[in-house]
Amino acid sequence: MEPGMVIDIGRQAIWITLLISGPMLIAGLAVGLIVGVFQAVTQIHEMTLTFIPKILVMVFVFLMLLPWMLITLVDYMAQLFDIIGKVTG
Repeated sequence: MEPGMVIDIGRQAIWITLLISGPMLIAGLAVGLIVGVFQAVTQIHEMTLTFIPKILVMVFVFLMLLPWMLITLVDYMAQLFDIIGKVTG
């Protein structure tokens, strides 16, 4: 296996990871920002007020995007198995 191929596989793995985790992280960031502004305006500083909405939104985004995430991961794994088959066989 050539070093360029290993680097390409690693780069693609990082890209897939960012692609799959990005929507949940962005949703959590947006909700955290909105709740933070709400807390600053109302001067309510309760930890569960920031934690619960973030978790609920991230779970909702996860459930909505789960089919797409699975298809993306399965496609990536199929590509990896093809590469492994070409290198070893």
